Amino acid sequence: MKRQVSNKVNKIFNKIIVVLLIAIGIYYAKDIIQTSFSFNEKTEEENVSNNKELNIYFLDVGQADSILIQEENKVMLIDAGNNADGDNLVKYLEKLNIKDIDVLVGTHPHEDHIGGLDNVINYANIGKIYLPDVTTTTKTFEDVLLAIKNKDYTITIPKIGEKFSLNNMNFEILYTGTNEKDLNESSIVIRLDYFNTSYLFMGDAPKSVEKKIINKNIQVDVLKVGHHGSSYSTSSNFLDKVNPKYAIISVGKNNKYNHPKEEIIDLLNKKNIMIYRTDLDGTIKLVSDGNNINIEKIKTEIDG
Repeated sequence: MKRQVSNKVNKIFNKIIVVLLIAIGIYYAKDIIQTSFSFNEKTEEENVSNNKELNIYFLDVGQADSILIQEENKVMLIDAGNNADGDNLVKYLEKLNIKDIDVLVGTHPHEDHIGGLDNVINYANIGKIYLPDVTTTTKTFEDVLLAIKNKDYTITIPKIGEKFSLNNMNFEILYTGTNEKDLNESSIVIRLDYFNTSYLFMGDAPKSVEKKIINKNIQVDVLKVGHHGSSYSTSSNFLDKVNPKYAIISVGKNNKYNHPKEEIIDLLNKKNIMIYRTDLDGTIKLVSDGNNINIEKIKTEIDG
C-alpha cells in the first residue's frame, strides 16, 4: 500500500515538474520573441531616419548639379539644378522634412547650377547664401537675386581659404573667381572633412582652376568631378594629386554634349577610381560614420 502511495506521489510530482518546465519555457520564449521584434523595429527605424551620420545626396537633376549635405540638424545645399528642376527639388526637400538650410551655395551663375535656386530660397529658411563675385544678365540669375531680395536675405561672397563648420562637418573654400567672361572659372570649390573622411566639390571648375589649387590640400576620398565629366576639367596631374577612391559625375542621360567624355572615363578607370554617374545610377547617396563610406543608389524624380 505504501509503495502504491509513493508511486502516485512520484507521478503527481513529475507532472508538476513537467507543467512548471512548460510554463518556464513559454515565459522565456515570449521574452525572446518580444526582444527579436523590438530589435527588428529599431533597426528598420535607424535605416530610415538615422541622421547622426553624414549624408550626401548627389541629386539626379539631369544635365546639371545639385548636392545636398546633411548631418543631424545641419543642412547645406550646393547648387539647385536647372530651372525645370526647381519645383521637384523643393518637393524632395519636403519629403526629407528639410525646411531649414544653413548654407546655400550657387557655385557659379549658369542655369544648370542655379536654375532651381530661387525655388529653394522661396521655400526654405536660409542661414547664409554663398555666390561668387560675378554677375550675368540672364533671367535665371535675376530670378535668384529677386528671391533673395524678397526675403531680405543677403549674399555672402566667399573668400579663398575661408573655413566654417556645421556640427562635425568642416568646410574650406579652396577657390572662387571673378571671371565674368568664363563663369566656370569663377566656380566656388569646396572641401569637406568629416572625421576621417574627405570630399571635394569642384562645381564646373576647369583645368586652369585645377592648376591654381593643385598645391593645396586636395587629396580626398570622394571627388565630385568637375563640369559633368567633360574634357574641360579633370587633368591627369590633378587627379593624381586628389587620388580619390570614388568619383561622382553629375550628368544627364543622352545629353547633347556627350558628357562624360570617354577620355575622362578612361582616365578614372586607369587610376582604379570607382565611378558613379547620375545618368546611370540615379541619385547617389553617400553615408559616412566618419571612418567608412557607404554608397546607395536611389531612384528620384527631380530631373525636370
